[in-house]
Amino acid sequence: MTAEAALNVARPDDERAALLVWIKDTLRPEYGERPLKPRREPLHELISTILSQRTTHADEEAAYRELRTLGDWDAIIAAPVEAVAHAIRRSNYPESKAPRIQATLAALRDSPGGYDLNFLRDLPVKDALKVLTDLPGVGIKTASLVLLFNFARPVFPVDTHVHRVTTRVGAIPKMGEQAAHRALLKLLPPEPAFLYELHVNLLRHGQRVCSWYDPKCGACVLRSRCDAHAQYGDGVPAWKG
Repeated sequence: MTAEAALNVARPDDERAALLVWIKDTLRPEYGERPLKPRREPLHELISTILSQRTTHADEEAAYRELRTLGDWDAIIAAPVEAVAHAIRRSNYPESKAPRIQATLAALRDSPGGYDLNFLRDLPVKDALKVLTDLPGVGIKTASLVLLFNFARPVFPVDTHVHRVTTRVGAIPKMGEQAAHRALLKLLPPEPAFLYELHVNLLRHGQRVCSWYDPKCGACVLRSRCDAHAQYGDGVPAWKG
């Protein structure tokens, strides 16, 4: 077994859970308390989250704004896929995202609730996740984000930043992003406000400090309890998750 493979393997669940609480408390002075308030309408959140994959926030917002210049949701479905891809060109991989967005919108249009996602507020969490992940191009991260951000449901979105930071520090062993959703949610309290603040501040930390390549360990407030820093010092290798 390599040194990297051995990272975090033996830590018991209660220690991992306590570490996640410590991470949340330690990141708050750096990035602030994050009250859980919907930032946009549910369908806007859903489409923007698809656009956000491997894309900066500024480019995601620019892509969404130009997408909406094509018209209402029906018009976007009916538009040539090339026109949709051009509209969202500020988002990475527009050629693959455009047909996914159109297929997702078409599935919603033809569903009993149409474009209104507010019925998800009252469904059991498991059922609400299934409704969203059954949509074309919607995975567990996107579904979890919509349910947490818009409806304060007790789920935990795991994007590449959350996955990288929690693995490096030692809250979870090395595993895929899909498995990380289940592993982290099992350890976290079912408190939406806690889950939201932890998600948002881990994302900020991953963007600004614990980057995928050449992380700024000297400036990291988590380094005193970080398994990767204990193992590699300031030479933590590039992320290969």
